[in-house]
Amino acid sequence: MRILLVEDEIEMAAALRAALARRGFVVDRVRTLEDAHIALKEAGVRAVLLDRRLPDGDGLSLLPVLRAMADPPPVIVLTALGQTMERVEGLDAGADDYLVKPFELDELLARLRAVTRRRAGAAVEPLTLGALSFDMVHREAQVSGQPLQLPRREIALLDVLLRRAGRVVLRETIEAALFGFDDAPASNTLDSHVSRLRRRLSDAGAGVAIHALRGVGYMAKAE
Repeated sequence: MRILLVEDEIEMAAALRAALARRGFVVDRVRTLEDAHIALKEAGVRAVLLDRRLPDGDGLSLLPVLRAMADPPPVIVLTALGQTMERVEGLDAGADDYLVKPFELDELLARLRAVTRRRAGAAVEPLTLGALSFDMVHREAQVSGQPLQLPRREIALLDVLLRRAGRVVLRETIEAALFGFDDAPASNTLDSHVSRLRRRLSDAGAGVAIHALRGVGYMAKAE
C-alpha cells in the first residue's frame, strides 16, 4: 500500500515512515499542504495520514480536495489536537478516522486496515490466481493454503499485478506502487523484482506466470 504522510515534525515523520516501511508500506512524506496537493497528482496513493498543524494551514483544509478525487483514498488524521470538539470537527470535515498523538503503531495499522475495508465496501475477498491467494487487507500471500513469505516490494508488485490479472500493467504504474518519491531505482530494478517474484512463485507451485511486454509492462496469468 502506498501512503501519503503529511507531517511537518521531522522526527515524528522519520520514525513513522521507517516503522511503516518495515511492515511493507511505501510511504511518501511531505510537510506542507502545498506539497500535499502536488503529491496527490501522482498515481497510486492508497491512504493518507494527515497532520492538522502544518506550516501553511490546518490539514483539514485538504479534505475537500481529497473528496473531489475520482477514487479518493481513505484519510486518518494524526494530531495532538484531541479535544472532543476537535475530533468531531475532523470527522465532520470528512476524515475516515482520527487518531490522537501519541499513539501505538499497532493501533494505527489496525485503523489503516479498518478504513481500507470500509472504503472497499464490506469484506474484501482475497485475490486468487492459479493456486495463489492474496489477502489485500493484511497483505499476505498463500499458495494452496500455505503461507508464502515475500519481501515488501514483491508484495506490492504482486498486489498491483493481481488486481489487473490478465491485463498488461504499465511499468510506470508498477513503479508508482513500488517506489516512493525519494527512491531512485535503477533502470533494471523493476525487472529484478519481477525475476525474483517469478522464481518464488514457481518454486512454491503457485501456477502463476508473469509475462513481459518489452518496454511496456507486465501481465500476470494463470499457467
